[in-house]
Amino acid sequence: MNILHLYKDYFPVLGGMENHIRWLAEAQAAAGHRVGVLVTSLDRRTSVRWENGVRVIRAARLANIASTPLSLAFPWLLRREQPDVAHLHFPYPLGEVSNYLLGRGRRTVITYHSDVVRQAGILRLYDPLLRRVLRRADRLIATSPQYVQSSPYLQPLGDRVSVIPLGLDLARFQQPDPQQVAALKARFPGPLLLFVGRLRYYKGVQFLLDALPQVPAARLLIIGTGPMAEPWQAQTLGLHLADRVHFLGDISDADLPAYYAAADLFVLPACARSEAFGVVQLEALASGTPILSTEVGTGTSYVNQDGVTGRVVAASDSQALAAALRALLADPARLQAMSAAARQRAAAEFSLPLMVTRIETLYRELLAT
Repeated sequence: MNILHLYKDYFPVLGGMENHIRWLAEAQAAAGHRVGVLVTSLDRRTSVRWENGVRVIRAARLANIASTPLSLAFPWLLRREQPDVAHLHFPYPLGEVSNYLLGRGRRTVITYHSDVVRQAGILRLYDPLLRRVLRRADRLIATSPQYVQSSPYLQPLGDRVSVIPLGLDLARFQQPDPQQVAALKARFPGPLLLFVGRLRYYKGVQFLLDALPQVPAARLLIIGTGPMAEPWQAQTLGLHLADRVHFLGDISDADLPAYYAAADLFVLPACARSEAFGVVQLEALASGTPILSTEVGTGTSYVNQDGVTGRVVAASDSQALAAALRALLADPARLQAMSAAARQRAAAEFSLPLMVTRIETLYRELLAT
């Protein structure tokens, strides 16, 4: 099968969607398919390279508008391709419009990762064409039932949407280095909270920081970089939490499992629908780390089941976060039960092989019609 994925960025750009596309493409290539990825480059040059069995086409980037890369080369490079399946990863308007006008794939699949949340002005202009793009696709993929129900774009097309949750290489998080884990516990004594992700506005870390003075024994490790790093560091100083909140920047993939294993709780305090799923929650589940997340009407509360694998509380509510933190940290037996349930849920729903199989089955059903 000849498969072409379309999006704006690819590894070494880091992010939930970029990781997902890489894992999926490499797994499909390992299964014997011819797999390409068409994205934009980080400069003004076009390149084609084979990376771990995947043909990665990076179209020269002209400029960025509202975090959207523009590339004159992208549509013409797409025009040269004739895949069996063109698999788009939404949102990326240039990719969607290019495929709508010039795509030559036998079938088109769109994984609808997230609504366009912040760029309201662009969305008003794009809305009529976007709805036509979605209607023309042979199949839409949503990553959770909640997103189908809550998205104004997916809900009217529900009969053409397949729910396929994102998947992860679970084994990577199931056998952390015990010496690394012990060293982290010694370095950061006391109840340990963990946040992992790009430091963006919708992650809601400001509400978690506001909650911490009400949980006096806990330490918080923040892994990741992004535009909110400086404001959140300033907030930490203003709350006199510098001795309990540690901004660690980016951590290598090899070291990350030890941080999950050392933590008592993983916290994802998202405050907007831009947090559509939370792949980092899969890492926590695979590690057996209970999760405290927030209800933003997306797949975050599908991944983390309230009262089973962790707790789900109201978004943008520091008091709710603080109360849940105190209750969970005071109940080790409950945390232990949630840890076991987390591992079970990861294995049942979120393994990478299961996701790849589900998507390949969908491809084959479409190509058979």
